[in-house]
Formats: sequence, structure tokens, C-alpha cells
Amino acid sequence: MKYMYIALYALCCFFVGLIGPLCSVHAADTSIETSAKQAIIIDYDTGTILYTKNANEQMPTSSMSKVMTMYVVFDALQKGALSLDTDLLVSEKAWRKGGSKMFVPVGKKVKVEDLIRGVIVQSGNDATIVLAEGLAGTEGAFAGLMNKKAKELGMLNTHFANASGWPEPDHYSTAHDLAIMAIAIIKNFPEYYHYYSEKEFTYNNIYQNNRNPLLRLNIGADGLKTGHTELGGYGLISSGVGKDSRRIVMVLNGMKDNKERKEESVRLMRWGLNTFKNITLFEQKVILGQADVCLGQKDKVDLIAGAPVSYVVSKVLSDDVKVEISYKTPLKAPIKNGEKVGFVSVNLPDGNKIEVPLITAKSVEEMGLFMRTIVKARLLTTGMGKFK
Repeated sequence: MKYMYIALYALCCFFVGLIGPLCSVHAADTSIETSAKQAIIIDYDTGTILYTKNANEQMPTSSMSKVMTMYVVFDALQKGALSLDTDLLVSEKAWRKGGSKMFVPVGKKVKVEDLIRGVIVQSGNDATIVLAEGLAGTEGAFAGLMNKKAKELGMLNTHFANASGWPEPDHYSTAHDLAIMAIAIIKNFPEYYHYYSEKEFTYNNIYQNNRNPLLRLNIGADGLKTGHTELGGYGLISSGVGKDSRRIVMVLNGMKDNKERKEESVRLMRWGLNTFKNITLFEQKVILGQADVCLGQKDKVDLIAGAPVSYVVSKVLSDDVKVEISYKTPLKAPIKNGEKVGFVSVNLPDGNKIEVPLITAKSVEEMGLFMRTIVKARLLTTGMGKFK
């Protein structure tokens, strides 16, 4: 038995559409800079990191923490433990909470859907505590639920001490972890994600605008959440979709004021959406080669990639990629449909490399006993090898 290596060249194929991410490729760009202290931009479909700056550095999360608050709430809604029409009681603690407010009345009940808008649009610390107490009894217990979800999502450098992001020494995350959280909420709760694109909300006769500076600029942005503390500076978790349907997720933090947050967010959002394009190879189960088959009812079998390869490339780079397949030859029957027989190596224009399994496109049945005996004898006579 021997290995066969075949090199192929593939031009730009199919754009990313229905196929989910295969793997995460780090293609961080060094051609752009930001004044944000911490930053990360990720391509949603492939998980490719387009830009990173101190992305794993611990930082205060401020009101950006409220995205995890909503993750826990949306999870409860999805599981039927809560409904949008559920009324929750406003405690004195929630009513007295300082900072940004929805202005819920103490001792009254407020519908969950109104509280969701109060948290997402108005960034209400009071609304956040009402939801936390309504679901878990206390805000501390709710923070435990947030930490449990963070662990499940792989947010390895995150700890929540409260539901609102109110400054506490033991309340922190990273830009990378917050991006993981944002991607998860978009992916897992599409039926509730629309709340993040709402530009204003009026409650108790008080009108408030969404603090997200990107929503009114018609640049494709549709979420997620701002944040600000004296220690952490101004931050924003954002996401947007370009004209080619590419989505990116971006986390910026540590900016000095609202003006800088808006300018940096707009500039980097446009850069992330307009500088790159997504390409998918093998989406249509393209035949990459044929392997010889021994002792089978057919003497050859088609070979295809075991999964699509989705990747991001800068628009200024060539679309050419080099594809190499390797497999043992000949293959011995019986062969199952989809059986792994080798691997496909894809060398991308930016220097990255992706490998996926090489599998058979069809099954091949074994010869009958009489024919197997004849073929084995012939192989032994010609010295081509032994098969048990």
C-alpha cells in the first residue's frame, strides 16, 4: 500500500451561505490600528479573527455584561420557564439602583418584554435587577447562572459578580470572551435578537434612545450593547451585516469618551465589512479524485472532501488556493459510503492552512468469493501484494 499525493488548484468558488463554520483561522490584520485599549473583530461565519489588540487582557465589562444577562433570560424564554407576558415585581433594591435606568416603579409589576427592552435599549440597571430577581430570587444567584453559562460557552477568562456590570473587583471579562458571548446569542436566539436593533423605547412616559452609536448610520449594524465605567472607559459590543451578507462581531473597549467610541466603531465596522470576502470550497461535493479499488465490484471510487472549507480572504489578495489530497492506494473493498481514506489540505492565499478528511463518495461492495480467489492468486503471481 502506498500514499498518493495529488495537487489541485481551485479558483474562487462558492460564497459562504448555508454552510456553518468549519474551523477558526487566525488572519489578524496589522494594516489597521485603533485607539481602543482592547479590541477584537471576528468573522461570524468562519470564526476567523480579522483584528485583535489585547483581546485576552482582563478588563471591566460595564453594561456590556448585560448581554450575558439577556443570554440567561432568552434561554429561560426558549425553554418555557418564562414568557414575554410574565409580570415581575420591582423590588426596592431594583428601584433604588443608580446609573442608567428604565425608571420602573417600586412595588409594581412589569412585563418581561418591557424589561428586555429596558435592558437592551435603555441599559436600565433597575430592569436588569428585576429580571435577575424574578428568575433566580437574588441578583447574586443570577450572577451564578451567568457564570455557569459563560463556562459552557468557553469564556475562560470571565467572572460576573452582578447582573448589570456595576463595577466590582471580581467582575471582569476580555474582548475575546465578550465576542464569544455575542456570537452565541446571535446564533442561539435568533427569535430574540431583533431587540438589539431597536433604536428607542418609551416606558412610563419616558423616551430614551438606544446608546449604540451605529444603529442609525445605515452601515449594516444591528446590535449589541454599549458600556462605560470610569475604570474601563467606553466600550461597545457590536455586530453588523454587509451587502454581501457577511456578518462580523466586534468588541472595543477602553476609549476615552462617546465621540471616540462612535468614530472608532464606525471606522472599524466599515473596515471589517468591506475589506474581506468569504469563500467556501467543496460546498457541492466536488469530486477531487478517484482511488483504485482492489477486490471490489468496481475498480475505482470517487473521492470528495468530508466537509466544506469556509475561509475569509482580503479582497486585495488573489482568490487562488492550492488543494492537495493524499490517500492510500489501492483501497480494499468493501468500502462504505463516506469512509475516511485520507485528507485534503487547503493552502490559503494568506498563508494559512486547513485540513479536512478525504472521504469516499459511494460505497463499493466486495467481489464474490470465486472472483476474490482468482484476483488474489493473480496478485500473488504478479508480486503486487498480499490481501488477507
